[in-house]
Amino acid sequence: MNQHSSCCSHGAHQHSQAADNAPQLKDPVCGMTVTEDSPHHFTYQGEEFFFCNPRCKDKFAADPEGYLKPKPESATAGDKDAWYTCPMHPEVRQLGPGTCPKCGMALEPEAPTLDETEDPELTDFRRRFWWSLPLTFVVVTVAMLGHDQPFISNNVLNWVEMILAAPVVLWAGRPFYQRGIQSIVNRSPNMWTLIAIGTAAAFFYSVVATVAPGIFPESFVHENTVGVYFEAAAAIISLTLLGQLFELKARAKTSSAIKELLRLAPKTARRIEEDGTELDVPLEEVQVGDRLRVRPGEKIPVDGIVEEGQSAVDESMLTGEPLPVTKRAGDKVIGATQNTSGSMIVRSEKVGSDTTLAQIVTLVAQAQRSRAPMQRLADVVAGYFVLAVVAVAVLTFFAWGFWGPSPGWVYGLINAVAVLIIACPCALGLATPMSIMVATGKAATSGVLFRDASAIESLRKVDAIIVDKTGTLTEGRPRFDSAVGVNQFSDEDVLRLAASVDQGSEHPLAKAIVDAANERQLALSKVEDFDSSTGVGVSGTVDGKKILLGNTALLTENQISAEPLAEQGNKHRQRGASVIYLAVDGRLAGMLSVADPVKASTPDALKALHKRGLRVIMATGDGELTAQAVGKDLGIEEIHGEMTPDAKLRLVEKLQTEGYKVAMAGDGINDSPALAKADVGIAMGTGTDVAIGSGQVTLVKGDLQGIVHALQLSELTVKNMRQNLGFAFLYNSLGVPIAAGVLYPFIGLLLSPMIAAAAMSLSSVSVVSNALRLRYQR
Repeated sequence: MNQHSSCCSHGAHQHSQAADNAPQLKDPVCGMTVTEDSPHHFTYQGEEFFFCNPRCKDKFAADPEGYLKPKPESATAGDKDAWYTCPMHPEVRQLGPGTCPKCGMALEPEAPTLDETEDPELTDFRRRFWWSLPLTFVVVTVAMLGHDQPFISNNVLNWVEMILAAPVVLWAGRPFYQRGIQSIVNRSPNMWTLIAIGTAAAFFYSVVATVAPGIFPESFVHENTVGVYFEAAAAIISLTLLGQLFELKARAKTSSAIKELLRLAPKTARRIEEDGTELDVPLEEVQVGDRLRVRPGEKIPVDGIVEEGQSAVDESMLTGEPLPVTKRAGDKVIGATQNTSGSMIVRSEKVGSDTTLAQIVTLVAQAQRSRAPMQRLADVVAGYFVLAVVAVAVLTFFAWGFWGPSPGWVYGLINAVAVLIIACPCALGLATPMSIMVATGKAATSGVLFRDASAIESLRKVDAIIVDKTGTLTEGRPRFDSAVGVNQFSDEDVLRLAASVDQGSEHPLAKAIVDAANERQLALSKVEDFDSSTGVGVSGTVDGKKILLGNTALLTENQISAEPLAEQGNKHRQRGASVIYLAVDGRLAGMLSVADPVKASTPDALKALHKRGLRVIMATGDGELTAQAVGKDLGIEEIHGEMTPDAKLRLVEKLQTEGYKVAMAGDGINDSPALAKADVGIAMGTGTDVAIGSGQVTLVKGDLQGIVHALQLSELTVKNMRQNLGFAFLYNSLGVPIAAGVLYPFIGLLLSPMIAAAAMSLSSVSVVSNALRLRYQR
């Protein structure tokens, strides 16, 4: 009996007792278990290698060394072979982990993986925090309670504090000083510049005050002692480490949406070999053209087309569609979707990075790394912010020294340190990137893909939307209705000639005509000199005859009258069907009608768009009567039929000159110019690659309801970004003056550097936490 459930079946031979006892080996290509009984083997450098199937053997024979060398691990946390980038400065890229030369922030992998290994920086900072915490606690306790005790002198306590604080500042705080020095070398001052200067000033001032107190003038002496601030330096380091732990953990959650998408992909696929045997192979081994069996309850491995069987497929994880979709022979399926009931055989069409899931992950990752226009102001402010803070700290020091109460210079030093520590340019820098990362991930799980941050910010401003009919308002899967022949051409002749020339077209109407001809087993002829006039029709030579197939505009261009079929055509159009005319050698030969049902979700989606106050316009290449019939039935007041790509483009430009922010939703090649010109192009994921490439937003399911969801998410995201920016500006504009001591003359308030450090850490954490709220908003 063939053992289809194990790799050893790949010789399609009967397992004997001897085979069962044979030593198990590893296929060096796919890593699957084989035995010496396998008929697929290859000798290299005197050693025999065994394989599970001939494909693995051929791959190994072509490059033995490539498979015998140790394979690098996938892009795990800390992988030196993976590309890393900065969430605040996506233009910064490097191989392996590190810190950003501009802001000092820890770099993140460009392509998130399912590896659960903890961020090495998080591990390092946690170790430094827990080792430094007891020392910091003792230093702060001694500073607060130990001085002015009769049984021990203050000078001795200063030495104790210095010994305890030194490991905290010099070892636990070492990464902060490295980043601070790097920021100065790179002439890119940032948060770490301020922390390094502030803590170093407090610590080394205190060291000198402890070792050589006599060098200080009387103005620094208070109650016969020069004050030291080891506890401030140590507490700032520990609190900053704690803040970084919170921030790194929160930032890790922003990529959770991509990881959820990656988890959708199955690890293996069940491939049907040429001899009919079946084998479970790693997903990476699946190639275009492979026949794959998908059993009930299994995930579809890759994008493909159903060859045999029928089943209901749950596509909710990629499209947001809650109900399973029935798939039959000839239907396309998406990799990583769930087969719920029947068994199917699928022929793979897209594998690896070409699958829909891989493209979604790539689009989401690119969008997360893009910069929102709203961030530009924050970037400009942050560029001057650090220099301004340093200047304020210097002014604070001298102002307190010359005009403050005794000991003025000591107050000046402590307040200057507080100014340096409380300022947080990081909160400004994180304000929009965190919101964008969370929003794009949330959108992807709902079947909405934003190309970049600009699309998210621009979509909410849209007040006019142009929608195509076929594939946007309708299902995009037209069904052939009828064919009528004139001038000695039979109905069957019309269908056969139309299908023959349409073999070279990718338009949904063309597919419906070709499918109808194939169902009737008509013998299609080869088309030559095929040409597609986008938006009007196609032409070509079939059986030596010049064929034109398209709308009335195509006939008019070629001076052919459609009058003999005008009345019949209008009847079909009034029912909402599309009418296509056929001309042979310059004479009208017939007419075909194709019906394309309206999507069930379209009426509700249009109502929601109208309710939001949007001006909805339908622009289609279909005939005017067909367009009017469909549009009026859906409650669309502004309808344009027989629109060429240029006409759609001019319509977009006209609306823009009238002051409208225009969105264009379409799925075909004829929509791509308008999609590119619109303020926001919305491409249907069920459409052509050209259309998808022209859009800033892609709806995986190709459903207008996705536009409603995208508009809602755009508004929520921009609101969240404004909250983050508002908080960051408010925090810094209030925190810096308070730390400088401006309230002291009025209410006697001075801010301890330790409190400033806690506030600084919480500011960044609060920005990230607010962004994460988007994950749970409906």
